[in-house]
Amino acid sequence: MSLRNNGRLSRREMLKALSMCAAGSAMGPLLTGCRDALTTPAALEQLGGVRQARLDGKPRFLIVVGAVGGASIIDSMLAVRAAETTAAGGNAARLNTFADSQLELVDGSPFRAVKVQGQLGNIPYPVKTDQSAFVKKYKDSMLVATSVGTSVNHVIAQKRSLTGNGAWRGRTLQECVALQYGAGFPIPNVNMGNSGFSERGTDSSLPAHCYGEVVANPSLWPLGLDGVKGLKGAPSRDVMALARNVRNSLDSQSVFGKTFDDAAMLKLWNEQRTVGQPALEAQDLISRLNVMRDDPSKTPLSEYGLSNSADAERLRAVFPFFETDPVEAQAALAFLLLKHRVSVTVTLGPSFNVALAPPFTFTNPPLAFDFSHNDHRAIQAFVWSRLMGTIDKLIELLKSEPFDSSGESLWDRSVIYMATEFGRTRNRTEGVEVFGTGHDLNNGFMILSPKVRGNTVLGGVDPKTTLTYGFDPRTGAPQPGKVESNEADIFSGILTAMGVDTSGSGLPDASAFLRT
Repeated sequence: MSLRNNGRLSRREMLKALSMCAAGSAMGPLLTGCRDALTTPAALEQLGGVRQARLDGKPRFLIVVGAVGGASIIDSMLAVRAAETTAAGGNAARLNTFADSQLELVDGSPFRAVKVQGQLGNIPYPVKTDQSAFVKKYKDSMLVATSVGTSVNHVIAQKRSLTGNGAWRGRTLQECVALQYGAGFPIPNVNMGNSGFSERGTDSSLPAHCYGEVVANPSLWPLGLDGVKGLKGAPSRDVMALARNVRNSLDSQSVFGKTFDDAAMLKLWNEQRTVGQPALEAQDLISRLNVMRDDPSKTPLSEYGLSNSADAERLRAVFPFFETDPVEAQAALAFLLLKHRVSVTVTLGPSFNVALAPPFTFTNPPLAFDFSHNDHRAIQAFVWSRLMGTIDKLIELLKSEPFDSSGESLWDRSVIYMATEFGRTRNRTEGVEVFGTGHDLNNGFMILSPKVRGNTVLGGVDPKTTLTYGFDPRTGAPQPGKVESNEADIFSGILTAMGVDTSGSGLPDASAFLRT
């Protein structure tokens, strides 16, 4: 058995390998290992990774939360008191500042917690939020890095928050993590995000497993991970294996198969259906990732020979709006993907669509954070609190799940990155409490992890203007005069916390992000 110069098995060699086992279900990791083992160090360096780190290091897990619509950092951890702006010589009544009653300073921390009451813009739905419990609970695992972006277009800004504006060959953070840790995982990069948050990067040289598997419906998606189970009257797996082998043989002998035998897309397709599909089916992911209840009137699982995850009941209790709130469904699936070592990175987050839970509970306003055009303060507080609540529940689940026998939990090896597209404008009509805002490049990002320097703000806020300023990514020293784009600093900092080898990437040293 040989390998071509691109480190891939030929189609015929793959079929020979598959013939050595009944269904080929155990061959996926073996074939991946063969390719990686015979790929030269130079080729691996071209792919941006280091072979030893990829194969021998324990995996870390990246969870990206896409804050669709533009989450304002000064409406959360870096909120500014009106008294601070006045003392600095600014006009607090004309800027997005908070009265003392709307803001809690957290003892021993640079973070603030916002408390807001009102209604959901022009929708007569009450809003009453308090971020203090979340901030106090996670301050020691929380890092906020201020930022200046380069786009206020939603889709472009979303993608740039994942690529650092093309900081490393256009790769996304998720692709970098999948390259570092994802070899041997069934679906290393699962993306349940929306719009620009779901796009792949622009580096086409990466192995196919690095690119995101886009999931539109996290509740139903697991049901598509088996080609036989769940079909009434389907033949046995042995018969299906024979049929698939005949299909593969006929395809290879067809005019189309012979003509395009060397086409990259056809190779990928053949590998996925001859190696990837049997590997997924062997792990019974159709059951292990399924959170839906067995309901004869809606989801009659047992009628079709299906079952659900052993964690299904617990997850439905943790996420009671699972069936109607896409973000809760995404978080439940994210936990199972990491627990069962299906993925090393998952992406989730709200969309621009309204989400309602029965009987009449808003879980997502129209346009998510971007409904701030209508009513900035109430909408920002509502969506921040909504995502904080979901993140809190997900972290608690990760804490409860052992990583291995070392005593570490999944949370001990995870990083959560709340990707805020961009910030919001700071001005308001003097003295008004209900005001709309536009898009602004000036903002910041929240990162949660035992791996990052906790209880830390990298950068800062000028109280006179409420605008953020930059920092030195290596030392963490604040730089009040730094107001140019620092997207690459944020990108590098997250990869540093993830333990990703960035040698040869040209990225800045972002040691300031790492817990010492």
